[in-house]
Amino acid sequence: MTIKVALAGAGAFGSKHLDAMKLIKDVEVISLVGRELPKTQEIAAKYGIPHATTDLAHSLAIKEVDAVVLCTPTQMHAAQALACLDAGKHVQVEIPLCDMLKDGQAVVQRQKETGLVAMCGHTRRFNPSHQWVRQRIVKDEFHIQQMDVQTYFFRRSNMNALGQARSWTDHLLWHHAAHTVDLFAYQARSPIVKANALQGPIHPTLGIAMDMSIQLQAANGAICTLSLSFNNDGPLGTFFRYIGDTGTYLARYDDLFNGKDEKIDVSQVDVSMNGIELQDREFFAAIREGREPNASVAQVLPCYEVLHGLEQQLNA
Repeated sequence: MTIKVALAGAGAFGSKHLDAMKLIKDVEVISLVGRELPKTQEIAAKYGIPHATTDLAHSLAIKEVDAVVLCTPTQMHAAQALACLDAGKHVQVEIPLCDMLKDGQAVVQRQKETGLVAMCGHTRRFNPSHQWVRQRIVKDEFHIQQMDVQTYFFRRSNMNALGQARSWTDHLLWHHAAHTVDLFAYQARSPIVKANALQGPIHPTLGIAMDMSIQLQAANGAICTLSLSFNNDGPLGTFFRYIGDTGTYLARYDDLFNGKDEKIDVSQVDVSMNGIELQDREFFAAIREGREPNASVAQVLPCYEVLHGLEQQLNA
């Protein structure tokens, strides 16, 4: 059976999913949703997608669509995920699941009611680098004592990774911190029981904090220190240092190094070196096998409970 897919959000990250899905057997994107119809039609033509629209409802009305991948602005994620489930479609929503906890809770509840596959794009669970560390943890060969994480960008205006103007404002807490908060609890294999946050000055036009510092502790005692910035004029991205009882590892997206900066071969960890592709493969495998996917909305909800608590702390 070919799984027929609609993708909403034909921007920088949507293109990564389109590239990934081309590599997955028996998956076909048949509808594309974008903000501006001419640009959306252009991208649809590039990828051989027969239907282009600016309204997700038009895609959801297509009977043949089995599943939807949402790469839309953060503020739309939860409402659109609910719309997909209500239309009887499996859904993968890009990170973050929500920017208000109650909206994420509503998605989890609707998934339980429908029994459909609902997954969130917590890509770090799928990057080969983090999978390699995870395998050592599961085998009881490595236990995290501390994670030290830097999430750094240089973003003074509303531009995406392709240098195009965004229709929405990105957020250090609800988007970028979500990656690390979820990954820390996942890799520690222990729930987060303590969380503290500080933020820097609010940007006068973007209206968001451009710098943030977060401390986490898991129930098993492991700690995490996360530094985030949109002000960093240097190497961009997120860099993870795992400090454990039997080693130190540095993960840079799909690549992994030991504490002496010697590269570790992770090419045999999974069928691909592309975390987005592996994430999409898990989504479609869960649909075919009728099971809960890794990074299901229910599994990642505790991350958003932590973010909600941190937001309340910062607002206070």
